[in-house]
Amino acid sequence: MRPTPMDSLAQYTSRTGRLQPVWTIEVQTLPNNTDRLLDAVMQVHPLGFGRYQRNASISAIGKETAQPELGSTTTTHVDGFTAGSTETYPMVELKISIDRDLEHVALNGPHILRP
Repeated sequence: MRPTPMDSLAQYTSRTGRLQPVWTIEVQTLPNNTDRLLDAVMQVHPLGFGRYQRNASISAIGKETAQPELGSTTTTHVDGFTAGSTETYPMVELKISIDRDLEHVALNGPHILRP
């Protein structure tokens, strides 16, 4: 038997559930900031999915590198940093997904993820 095509992924179901559209938010941060960021988000959103709360994905530790220009945050706040010099530091990617619940976002405003 040939499967029938789906008009959208909203029709897809599996033994454990169905696909649900979400917004994915990705933040690059220092490795030791992930719990603090997740705790702050949990104050306004449970990051729930089914029977799980505080769902997130944290990448392996990598590195971020840049050459900040004059007037950048780095040259403004790091004493002795020379504009154009290379900075490299450890970082992870923290990803969270939230329901595309426009009513919740409208009620809580754009500050929903502000710690």
